[in-house]
Amino acid sequence: MLASIGYAVAYTGVGIVLLTLGFLALDLLTPGHLGRHIHEQRSISAGVVLAAGFLAQGLVIFAAIWTNATSGFGEALLYTVVFGVLGVLLQAVAFVVLDLVTPGKLGNHVTEVGFHPASLVLAAVQLAVAGIVVASIWP
Repeated sequence: MLASIGYAVAYTGVGIVLLTLGFLALDLLTPGHLGRHIHEQRSISAGVVLAAGFLAQGLVIFAAIWTNATSGFGEALLYTVVFGVLGVLLQAVAFVVLDLVTPGKLGNHVTEVGFHPASLVLAAVQLAVAGIVVASIWP
């Protein structure tokens, strides 16, 4: 049981780092500070986008751990890091592509204080990209 507790702590630590990396990537792609948009300005759109980003990243992390746990702790942890970073990068690419094909600046739309439908579209894109990454991990 102690080994499993150690694994849980290690995976959770890596997961928190990957979630933070995802937050920072999204923060770079949006104007201003994403945390302030959510906590101080109470932007519903930014909250929707960040929540979807965290769920998407969590799915990738879960899939990497779940599908590789039997191959040994070191290899499974490596898969988690590699696919977690890949998930962040691919979600950022999807953000940029969506920004290019839609009118206006996506970052501005998804940080508006009120609700903007673009936040749902970006949330769906983040979850779709995560699904694609998960499918590539799943045996």
